[in-house]
Amino acid sequence: MEVKKSPKADLENKKTTSILIGLVVALGLTFVAFEWAEQDITVYEEALIEAIAEDEELIEVTFRDETPPPPPPPQPQETVLSDILDIQDNETEVEDIEFNSEDEADKRVEIQAPIAPPEEDPEEQRIHVIVEKMPEFPGGVDAMNRFLVRNIKYPLIAQENGIQGRVICQFVVNSDGKIVDVQVVRGVEASLDAEAKRVIESMPAWTPGRQGGKNVRVKYTLPIRFKL
Repeated sequence: MEVKKSPKADLENKKTTSILIGLVVALGLTFVAFEWAEQDITVYEEALIEAIAEDEELIEVTFRDETPPPPPPPQPQETVLSDILDIQDNETEVEDIEFNSEDEADKRVEIQAPIAPPEEDPEEQRIHVIVEKMPEFPGGVDAMNRFLVRNIKYPLIAQENGIQGRVICQFVVNSDGKIVDVQVVRGVEASLDAEAKRVIESMPAWTPGRQGGKNVRVKYTLPIRFKL
């Protein structure tokens, strides 16, 4: 069965016209796009040239005068040898100076032997235990007891612990009366022993012991009693 269409509803006749119109529109848009891009580039280039010209006008180029080099230092004047030396005529008399050129290598030099210290008498260095006259505290035994009573300080730690007793000390009375080599031979407690030794070392010089009419060194034993 043949389909019949009305001439107004038939689009085949308008197909060619629509294609031509589309091509014209496409070409027009392409042309407009190219013209727009070229105009933007031209405007950008003109603005860039104007900016460079303004920068060149603002920048002021100056030149500094070069500083001349400093003048060279003055050259020292040459010293003439005649200014230093006093030149004398041949007829002027010059004083002769005598030099002793004798060789003294063969002369002997006497070197004195060093002076040896005097030898100590071994008898004076000997420590005696018993002598004719024993050493004595100045003023005797009573004066020594008073000295001990006045100068001994009972250690506080020993008092708090109720410690008491007799500390036996030995020392040497030199030939000049000085007390040396104080030792505790029998102690009670560390604080009491130290106090006994301290008091003996603080004693004044004694009257030295004598043996054969000479002062000699004597070992002396002294007990000190601590009692609460």
